[in-house]
Amino acid sequence: MLLKDKVAVITGGAGLNGLGYATARMMASQGARVVILDLARAEPAAAAAALGEGHLGLVADVTDKASCDQAAAQVLQALGRIDILVNNAGITQPRKTLDITSADYDAVLDVSLRGTLFMSQAVLPAMREQRAGAIVCISSVSAQRGGGILGGPHYSAAKAGVLGLARAMAREYGNDNVRINCVTPGLIATDINKGLIPADRMKGILEGIPLNRIGEPDDVAGCVVFLASDLAKYLTGVTLDVNGGMLIH
Repeated sequence: MLLKDKVAVITGGAGLNGLGYATARMMASQGARVVILDLARAEPAAAAAALGEGHLGLVADVTDKASCDQAAAQVLQALGRIDILVNNAGITQPRKTLDITSADYDAVLDVSLRGTLFMSQAVLPAMREQRAGAIVCISSVSAQRGGGILGGPHYSAAKAGVLGLARAMAREYGNDNVRINCVTPGLIATDINKGLIPADRMKGILEGIPLNRIGEPDDVAGCVVFLASDLAKYLTGVTLDVNGGMLIH
């Protein structure tokens, strides 16, 4: 098993059809003890219980630094260590540039970018102390190609910020044997985009994807598991594209 006895924390992981939960399920199957963090309305405890025994679900708001710190402390108290963090929590909005309000901007950047910083800050001291850790941040192909599918420009900006933040943290914590990498999914079939793309537009999107299909949550989860495992022990600061060839560069 690739993650035997590892403790993995996944933010925004309670949605059963989402990338976070697919990652949680795959990490559990690879021997990890998984901690799902999410808002109360997402019922993270129930999501963790569905994975089987030994997993934990905690209520946490990644936009609140105290909430992140408290969640990390609870994990350390319950499980003794934190080996993996997956910064998955994020929201999107279909806005045009001139329609983005201050509230829209704050909402999207707070979850994706501020949340990535706050949760990383919460776990890095423990990883540094144990001189081992892996953080995987979920960005988006939107950050690289300038949007163009569902999220507005502020979503692209937030996800591009995640790339820069992760690379900078990778430089800072490499000497502590903490690896920090990013995954940039393309269009993935999750609840966040279900029913939002008309058939005629989907046809055009598929024509631009060499593998001729949109992705499945497990396509992304497998790459996250790889980056979190010792198979990737000499990778840090990497951006791994998972988009079926939508962006070949």
